[in-house]
Amino acid sequence: MTTSSGGDVPRTLAALLLRAARRHPSAPAVSDGERALDYTELTRRAGHLAQELAARGIGRGERVGVLLPRSADTIVAVAGVLLAAAAYVPVDVQYPAARRAQLLRDARVALVLTAPEWARGIGELGMPVWEWDGSVPEGGADAGPVAIEPADAACVLFTSGSTGTPKGMVLEHRHMASFALDPAIPALEPGDRTAQTASISFDTFTFEVWRSVAGGAEIVVLPAIADLIGMDLQRQLRRRRITAMLAPATALNHIVRYDREAFSPLRVLCSGGDVLLPATTRDLRDGGFRGHLFNLYGPTEGTVACTAHPLGERGEFADTVPIGFPLRQARLYVLDERLGQVPPGGAGELYLAGAGVGRGYFGRPAQTAARFVADPFAADGTRMYATGDLVRARDDGALEFLGRADSQVKISGHRIEPAEVERLLCARPGVRSAAVLAPGPAGDRRLVAFVVPAEAGLLLRDLRASLAADVPSYMVPAEFVVIEEMPMDAHGKRDWGRLRELQEERAAARRAYVTPRTETERRLVRYWEDLLAQERVGAADDFFTLGGHSMLAVRLRVIIRRDLGISVPPESLFENSVLADQAKMLDDYREVVGR
Repeated sequence: MTTSSGGDVPRTLAALLLRAARRHPSAPAVSDGERALDYTELTRRAGHLAQELAARGIGRGERVGVLLPRSADTIVAVAGVLLAAAAYVPVDVQYPAARRAQLLRDARVALVLTAPEWARGIGELGMPVWEWDGSVPEGGADAGPVAIEPADAACVLFTSGSTGTPKGMVLEHRHMASFALDPAIPALEPGDRTAQTASISFDTFTFEVWRSVAGGAEIVVLPAIADLIGMDLQRQLRRRRITAMLAPATALNHIVRYDREAFSPLRVLCSGGDVLLPATTRDLRDGGFRGHLFNLYGPTEGTVACTAHPLGERGEFADTVPIGFPLRQARLYVLDERLGQVPPGGAGELYLAGAGVGRGYFGRPAQTAARFVADPFAADGTRMYATGDLVRARDDGALEFLGRADSQVKISGHRIEPAEVERLLCARPGVRSAAVLAPGPAGDRRLVAFVVPAEAGLLLRDLRASLAADVPSYMVPAEFVVIEEMPMDAHGKRDWGRLRELQEERAAARRAYVTPRTETERRLVRYWEDLLAQERVGAADDFFTLGGHSMLAVRLRVIIRRDLGISVPPESLFENSVLADQAKMLDDYREVVGR
């Protein structure tokens, strides 16, 4: 096998793997709780798999679908495809069958590599399937004289982007090797054990695998991040002796809220994929995490990350955690609508250029041309990628993420960036995290804010008043919704689909809103809103349907006795759980007492 490496600096993933095997032959490379492979054995198995793929007609530049369960064999499969000079197309086994079929069809794979007895259903797509059991013969392996060049395709990663339609992003060996070796992120070393928790279809997988290979670290296959959240995470990390991890920001925000010591065993902790909260960074440090803490930012089109921001010994005390400074492989521009550079401190769209910019969307030349444009600031004819993200540079040069350029909405004739409202809410005492939607047809949109409280007792009326004191009225959400935790998708990002479902469910339930009519009803509305962390409670609403329970009913009885001077039996609140009925009951009690 021949690979272009540019001297001792690998420029292909194949060269990166071979270098690791040469430098660290007996060092642990990958383990999954049942099997452990050192770098010599990983490379040997991948070489044999490459030979088998070649025997099945897989040649340079062809695409191989990888549909395998989480295991060390998945890492071998990815490496084998690359050593065969082919590109891997990762497909998460948790995706619905229709989604899996769509990705494999769109990528026009030459072969699907899957587990035994998994071929049923795939065969109906009319493409070859190999049910690979992970076994390879004993002895050495030489994948043959296959030339792998830096500009060869390494993988096709599908991203939905803002359209919701899957687009296959082609990343080349040089893009991924450059990211794996970038010195702006703490390097992994022999002896490090990197948690592999990401879906194979998510670009975090590239960090977990190839930065580990670059440093001779061990890839430790763990349950998916969404499953780990339901476990004793700190125990899992200590048991598997994890020292490095890239955790999605939403997952990190959630975990640290309940267990700020969960990540204390790590030497390197990076976050990305969503908004990392300042409170999370402070709680991490207060919980005993003393290692390298970095916030990463970058679209799949830019190969995992293009910026990094180191967090200090005490965490971040500003209103937001910056996305930071360019990696060595990246050139970044903050531009206006005419592609003119925005002065420092001004908001503009982020354009990404440099070694990490991918080839483009597979089979979609029009979409590629629209987002990958000529770089007017470079004389070498290279391109830059329009991220669609709004940013601004701080005085120290670090970039702050402001939101999506294509997510701006008009409220009462004013352009609003929902992410800006989220930032303002998260800066309020008592708010842990927030997500803001803008449902409704154009011309009649309103803001709905989902809020995760930092502690019990958050009063929405106070939150609304605090925000209204600082921003124009059109930036104050029409509705606040308290939720216990932020919903997450399989990748650990905020699940916007689930948030929209929650909003629609609430809208459907509140269509029969009945305005409180009596003074007692209006008093009860105030009590209920405070106890239940709800807004716009109506006379026809039910205490328990809105989230009430027996302990809150006890507190309601105490408030009624204190403010109204009426003592009611415990069962009366359960028997009269609708607000109008409860108000009538209290008025009846008042009449009886007054006689």
